[in-house]
Amino acid sequence: MELGTRFVRHAAGCAAALLLSAGLTTTASADSTTAGHNPVAARLDAYWTPARMAAALPADARKGAQGGTAAPAVSPAVDGPRPGEYIPPSRSFDGIPQAGSFFWTDASGTGRTCSGSVVRSPGHDLVLSAGHCLKGYAGTSPKRHLAFVPQYHDSLKPFGVFPVRTDGVYVPQQYYDLGVHAGAEYDFAFAVTEPNEDGTAIQDAVGGVRLLTGTGYRHAPVRMIGYPAGAEKPLECWSWTTRWDSDDAAEPGTFPRIACDAFVDGTSGGPMLVPWPGGWAVVGVIGGYHTGGNTPQISYSAYFGAATQALYGAAVSGATPAGPRLAAG
Repeated sequence: MELGTRFVRHAAGCAAALLLSAGLTTTASADSTTAGHNPVAARLDAYWTPARMAAALPADARKGAQGGTAAPAVSPAVDGPRPGEYIPPSRSFDGIPQAGSFFWTDASGTGRTCSGSVVRSPGHDLVLSAGHCLKGYAGTSPKRHLAFVPQYHDSLKPFGVFPVRTDGVYVPQQYYDLGVHAGAEYDFAFAVTEPNEDGTAIQDAVGGVRLLTGTGYRHAPVRMIGYPAGAEKPLECWSWTTRWDSDDAAEPGTFPRIACDAFVDGTSGGPMLVPWPGGWAVVGVIGGYHTGGNTPQISYSAYFGAATQALYGAAVSGATPAGPRLAAG
């Protein structure tokens, strides 16, 4: 345990030193521009009051469990900490500009939430999350107040509210076809946003993290950030990822695995970040195997490979998003 603690402290210190020595910023890009008032964003900003945001329920009811007990598993397969495994602690903080929370209302009008992060893109408008968070909003599905709030904390919206564009949710077709369990390897999504109420594109307002694909399963140090539903602040945790080969026939595949305490409902879609020249890069999001993990101590991500890069390309190009196929007959 002492070795694990020293590693996490050393990793955090090294990453901070790297960022400082590079003179990096986590604020708006130098070429930030504004396009004028966006009335759609203004309406969403008015709708998402502090009370509504605080009351929003998680979209990922099986990611961990409130109170520290494991949620019911899909199968008896192992999903959680190993005996004697060191679990790095998490802490509440005010967040970073590139990470934030999605808010929307479901078909019953109930507020929902999931985590996400702004990724660099030519359009300066892309947010990354988990597929199981956003899969209900692809194609022409009603958006129902769907928006992203960067660095949400303490009921504050420091950069405003960014609506998700009509037909702007991209989830892999394989995830729709195979389903949440059999398609766990495709549990990632992108949302194309509109400018905030001031007319500023999201990447111009907060910067963005670089999307990394095809980089393997082992990364260190990794900074994981997520928004527990109902919490005033996000969580962060420093740890490392390893390879996990699924032992559940219902959810086949190979996934990055990370130990971090207290990542519960609402944190799905939160980024797994590594230091990178120019800021941060994202190598995974909470999701995938058992939709991100059945316990608060262990989280997983779908592997970021060719399918992730292809989905990013579709979102950037404005291609027609995938969606559930119509039943035959």
